[in-house]
Amino acid sequence: MAVNIIKLSSPETQEFWKIPVLFEDDVLLAVDKPALVLTSPDRDRTERPNLMAMLHRDIKRAAPWSITRGVTYLATTHRLDFETSGVLLLAKTKSALVNIANQFGVEHQHKTFWALVEGTPSQDEFTMDQKLSPHPLRVGQMQLDVKHGKRATTHVRVLERFQRHTWIECRPTTDRTHQIRFHLQHAAVPLAGDSLYGGHQLLLSKLKRDFRLKHGQVEHPLISRVALHLSELTVAHPVSGQTMTISAPIPHDLAVALKFLRKYAPLSQPSSLVIPSFPEITIPSADDEQS
Repeated sequence: MAVNIIKLSSPETQEFWKIPVLFEDDVLLAVDKPALVLTSPDRDRTERPNLMAMLHRDIKRAAPWSITRGVTYLATTHRLDFETSGVLLLAKTKSALVNIANQFGVEHQHKTFWALVEGTPSQDEFTMDQKLSPHPLRVGQMQLDVKHGKRATTHVRVLERFQRHTWIECRPTTDRTHQIRFHLQHAAVPLAGDSLYGGHQLLLSKLKRDFRLKHGQVEHPLISRVALHLSELTVAHPVSGQTMTISAPIPHDLAVALKFLRKYAPLSQPSSLVIPSFPEITIPSADDEQS
């Protein structure tokens, strides 16, 4: 079965993306956002391409994908960080945009994230509830602000434990900037790859005892971004009112990281929790991984 995709490119950076379509009807379009691409323009990263600008450019120049779909209007209903992958829901009409925005404006569990964190939480389930505000000195970073901050709540559930990492599910009921990233740092289990909030790169050399690089080789991290993926988005359809859940499959980099962790860093006692099943992925050799 052919995969439904939208092809986008950036002439300025000569980058190219194949964006999978997860859901589409007359008023909504949901895509699987890849990591390491902006959702919308960022004043601090003006040189980087963003999905909305590329989509709007294609609509203006009547790209084949927009003609086939009859798309003349697209607006994002929410934002995913540059390094975060997963479900991105777009509105094809202004009324749909307003409807979805109003839903997101109410405290409710709309989003489910998968995340790989450093460390091991003491509980299998817990809730983080702190007030956050932008850090006055560190641009782009959030801080705990009990007096003036906005409430941020995230429910966390452990899915699978490893020796020094944990695979978890995060369900925020509010939508604050860097909410999950800050909460996990505050819980002393920062996201793998999240240097802004205390995380470190996941390296095969830290997992595999006999790992060796050939002369002149440089080790690359298993995950080259923040290990966070929006796996499910649940909303009421803006026209029918029916509850709908849109899912994005686990991305390749996170699936490979989990395969290595399961092979080289399992716990002696397997978890009794229900673990999501992922596609079979062949684990490359050290030489293949570093090529």
